[in-house]
Amino acid sequence: MSFIDLHTHSYCSDGTFSPEGIVLLAKKEGLSAVALTDHDTIDGIALFMEAGAKHGVETVPGVEFAALWPKYSRPEIHIVGLGFDPSAPVLQERMEEIRESRSRRNEKMARKLTAAGLPVTLEEVAANAGGEIITRAHFANVLLEKGYIKTRKDAFFRYLSPGMPGYAEREFLTPARCIQTIKQAGGAAVLAHPTLYALSETQLEELCRELASEGLDGMECMYSTYTPAQTKAMRRLAARVGLLPSGGSDFHGENKPDIHLGRGLGKLRIPYEYWEAFKRHSLRAYER
Repeated sequence: MSFIDLHTHSYCSDGTFSPEGIVLLAKKEGLSAVALTDHDTIDGIALFMEAGAKHGVETVPGVEFAALWPKYSRPEIHIVGLGFDPSAPVLQERMEEIRESRSRRNEKMARKLTAAGLPVTLEEVAANAGGEIITRAHFANVLLEKGYIKTRKDAFFRYLSPGMPGYAEREFLTPARCIQTIKQAGGAAVLAHPTLYALSETQLEELCRELASEGLDGMECMYSTYTPAQTKAMRRLAARVGLLPSGGSDFHGENKPDIHLGRGLGKLRIPYEYWEAFKRHSLRAYER
């Protein structure tokens, strides 16, 4: 049986591996296919696809968008795009929109941390990011380097989480715009890790049905932190709503050291059939 991983992150967002490093690790782990789904950026996709061709691993262009669902507690939800055309104009436009939004947020966070007695400059954070998209993980790295905290977890717990003195709320796309962008670029849209949104079973089904009406193709039915009962529940929910099952480890390298590519916490094994179903479903980028 062949296995895959359709949710990973490189150092182009908040992971620690290079795009090629993920491909090499996928080959070492015996994966038949792997997707790169960095947060709000496709900057690593070209190198990732080249590495796949070079090392004989099927590589899937991906991205992970964040959106706010305006119901209940307004949870931040994540929508993964798979198999799109990275050169699609609509995707390029959305990336630029997100870059500008993130820049505004990063400036606010640097000012808030400094006002809280932790002087941090945007230049320091950008240098830590090494030219890649700046995330809260890079702020955490700078706080650690400057001796303001003892561990990276402290940064999030004390300063960089909602309600904390260094946090600035993001400007989010709507779920519909995330889905539309992915679909217009020829890809499939997948709801990521649905158990993490603190929704009841009824509320989660409502979310899935609403997103399905907007064009959502699938949902992650296999994920690193799911219990066996959660995996079964997500598969049943996907079947009821008419969504394709997907799965991924959410690999971040050393930033999530317990999560292993293709294996999650150790027992995750996502069948290649999941990816085959998406390719048959509606991936226009794969028809060219």
